Amino acid sequence: MVVQDPHSAGAGVIRFRHLAGCVSSPLLVVSLLVLTLLAVRAAAQEQQPNWQAQVRKFCDASDWSSAMRVLEQEIARAPGDLDLKAWRARVLTWSGRLAEAEQAYLAILKISANDPDHWAGLASVYAREGKTQEALRAFDTAVKLDPRRADLRAARARALRDAGRRTEARDEFHQALTLDPNNSDARAGLISLRALPTQELRFGNETDLYNFAGANRDEGVAWNSRWSQHWNTSMAASFYQRGGVDADKVLGSITARAARWGALTVGGAVGHDNAVIPKSEAFFDLDRGWKLGGERFLRGVETSYGQHWYWYQAARILTLNGAAIVYFPREWTFSLAATGARSAFSGTAEWRPSGSARLGFPLGAWREARLSGNIFFAAGTEDFGLIDQIGAFASQTYGGGARLQLTPRQDVTATGSYQRRTQNRTDTYIGFSYGIHF
Repeated sequence: MVVQDPHSAGAGVIRFRHLAGCVSSPLLVVSLLVLTLLAVRAAAQEQQPNWQAQVRKFCDASDWSSAMRVLEQEIARAPGDLDLKAWRARVLTWSGRLAEAEQAYLAILKISANDPDHWAGLASVYAREGKTQEALRAFDTAVKLDPRRADLRAARARALRDAGRRTEARDEFHQALTLDPNNSDARAGLISLRALPTQELRFGNETDLYNFAGANRDEGVAWNSRWSQHWNTSMAASFYQRGGVDADKVLGSITARAARWGALTVGGAVGHDNAVIPKSEAFFDLDRGWKLGGERFLRGVETSYGQHWYWYQAARILTLNGAAIVYFPREWTFSLAATGARSAFSGTAEWRPSGSARLGFPLGAWREARLSGNIFFAAGTEDFGLIDQIGAFASQTYGGGARLQLTPRQDVTATGSYQRRTQNRTDTYIGFSYGIHF
């Protein structure tokens, strides 16, 4: 037996001939060409910037200008790429440039009207702009184009819910779950459609600590009922301890609401006064709000005006109350209120003004729990001439409060304030309440 030296020239010839014979196979030649092309394409892609990853990174950081700059550069290279244009419309939506986003989606749909994602994107813009009917029509088109998409049906159901069409929304959420039993949006949507509480039972306690007299304490219980979209009633009982004297009263009111006119509340109270609280009261309040659609800096405005009459044993008080509340994004609010009080004692009468400002803001959220807070300042003069109002005085009040929504059925509130009066008198107020909704 002869052993061939692997380093010899003959061995090289044998190996070359063997390789040449293999390459002669047509299938292997095609395979090598395909692999070569794929390798070249992968290398080219590695050299090109990954625009989508860059855009996602900038969007995660809410850096909308950088995301738009990347997209505009890519669109300039490929002006006919609808994927780039769709991403541009999404970024415009997320950044709050809703009018531009609407026009971007409409331009895309003129070219490609059969993509349900484009219709769903336009619908989401309409929804954020407050164009409810337009949003529903766009969602209808998206669902018709792909009726087997659970995410589209869940989005359409949310639009139906926001439009007040709760029965249709419930059916659509169920349809989404039929298509995808694990769809979390559809499950959360069904939970949101559970019957809203119509009754509220609230217990409260208030204490005023003076540096010139004994403390005043109040306890109360209130029952608020929402009978329909248009009618509410409220009943309350309060118990007072004023300078060693006990008193109590019962209050009732009814509220009528109309989408066009707002809300009107009328009510009154009677009490066992013992000369420390009003013998009777009457009041009315007019409230009107305007919701501003879209992602504007102002989300809504609400105004109110009311009059309240108090009849004491030795005095008659009329207050005129006006307030305005401004609603900002992320549940921030700011309110201004003014009161003019007309006090009448033994045939003499005079007006006393007062005013307040309040800022409300969110503090946190944990699952179902929500925590919000507020701070306020008030200033004015009073002349009630009663045990807790001792003659005429001017005051400045600083305070704040918090509300903890434990569950959709329970909440706790706390309020505190410090009031400085003339003659170096002070009033420190502390109040708590607990509400049950059912």
